[in-house]
Amino acid sequence: MDQERAENGHLGGKVLDAVIIGAGLSGMYQLYRLRNLGLNVRVLEAGSGVGGTWYWNRYPGARFDSESYSYGYSFSPEILAKWNWKEHFAGQPEIEAYCNFVADELDLRKNIQFHTKVTSAKFCAESHHWDIETDGQGHFQARYLVTAIGALSATTFPRFEGINSFEGFSCHTSTWPKSGVDLAGKRVAVVGTGASGVQTIQEVAKVCSSLTVFQRRPNWCTPLNNGPIDREEMEDIRARYREIFERCQQTAASFIHTIDPRGTFEVDEKTRNEFWESLYAGRGFGIWQGNFRDILTDPEANRLISEFVANKIRNRVHDPKIAEMLIPKDHGFGTRRVPQETGYYEVYNEPHVSLVSMLDDPIERVTPKGIKTASHSYDFDVIIYATGFDAVTGSFDRIDLRGEGGIALRDVWQDGPKTFLGIMVEKFPNFFMILGPHSVLGNNPRSIEYGVEWVSDLIAFMENHHHKTVMADKSSADQWYEFVASKAEGLLANEVDSWMTGINLNVEGKQTRKLVRYSGSAQEYRDRCHQVAHQNYDELVFQ
Repeated sequence: MDQERAENGHLGGKVLDAVIIGAGLSGMYQLYRLRNLGLNVRVLEAGSGVGGTWYWNRYPGARFDSESYSYGYSFSPEILAKWNWKEHFAGQPEIEAYCNFVADELDLRKNIQFHTKVTSAKFCAESHHWDIETDGQGHFQARYLVTAIGALSATTFPRFEGINSFEGFSCHTSTWPKSGVDLAGKRVAVVGTGASGVQTIQEVAKVCSSLTVFQRRPNWCTPLNNGPIDREEMEDIRARYREIFERCQQTAASFIHTIDPRGTFEVDEKTRNEFWESLYAGRGFGIWQGNFRDILTDPEANRLISEFVANKIRNRVHDPKIAEMLIPKDHGFGTRRVPQETGYYEVYNEPHVSLVSMLDDPIERVTPKGIKTASHSYDFDVIIYATGFDAVTGSFDRIDLRGEGGIALRDVWQDGPKTFLGIMVEKFPNFFMILGPHSVLGNNPRSIEYGVEWVSDLIAFMENHHHKTVMADKSSADQWYEFVASKAEGLLANEVDSWMTGINLNVEGKQTRKLVRYSGSAQEYRDRCHQVAHQNYDELVFQ
């Protein structure tokens, strides 16, 4: 690329071809693909290193719940040949090491500016460029803007009175210090029992002097059944990579597990229970993603699998009262994301661990010494907030994104997101989202690779045809929304409050359900995207 085309992209310099926000798995691959097109690209990353989710989330117990070898990048034979996974479900240190390995192998760092948080991005109609502001680390201009900011990256804290008054150590799981936290002999509180909370709790309990878990609503958790990968098994996996990734292409959510074609009531009770026992003893998401086809749509089928898992909890937790506290009563199995665990329920059999229901005994405030509930005051040395994220749209809301005429994305999405293919937004030219609202979630790297490649092919098409801008129009966005809505019909999950239905009680304005995710299969999604590309993108508006 001619050096006249943007050495740095700062105001007063030349204009970059593309700016990518975020250096996680999406951002790194998008950088690689656009750079291979000969474009001058800059990635702006708030952290000090690559990895995104796996850079920020370094809390105790953080790890994959997709099989490691199905999660890593598939596009590079060289990376597949060189990298060895140590566990079926790798922990955060190994995953971060993998991300750094990829960045080094592909020489990505020279195009990444770290310690740079994007605060706003505004499209200038006169110049057909995006003007991008950061938190004091420069002003950039670019023809294309790609967000690689993740669906679960905007941290949320509970809205407790006095939350900043605590005199001990406190943090959110997603901002765990790089240096770690010494929990040995400490009185620890964990607030929240979602996926991050479950992973944290089962590790913290091993070292602290006392652990008090504050639970608002329990989740259905199932065994991860992790294990090491020795050299011989890794060589077998390497030999089967083509098969593994082809399998991911064929399944509904891009996991190696997929829906069983049988219905719950098409088999007898003995066969049904034997099948569920095998799934419960199997690895990862099999019991959620590889179950009978109707457990997420038929209330009676869902009641049976819920009772099966409830009985597993009752068998594992010694105190019947605690066991019932840990069994969800407000949603059925699989209708919210299913946390994967290793000895989580057994933690509550330990004498130094206690469980507090925030529904029965709500937290009134955080005090300088700990937490005050309606009935009791607790003293702690450490408070860990495993209170999740402002999911799907939250990471977009935290950047002042403005399209044509200065229209703000947060205003466009005030009543819920509307996109085209989860990638583009009406009135936002040359703006592309990887894992945006209404795109495919599941085994995310498989969706990331597809999304990045689709965006890259579109940009290549624009470069070859000398188009200045491209965006979705209202008709295409409306049609995509109707398609997404049709795929949500009949799902029990859409009758449940969760981040997957747009609910976050800790975020103003997100107390009512909205259509924020695509619920169809990955194949249907890719077919629709293929159709757009194969018709020379005639559903889009070019200038």
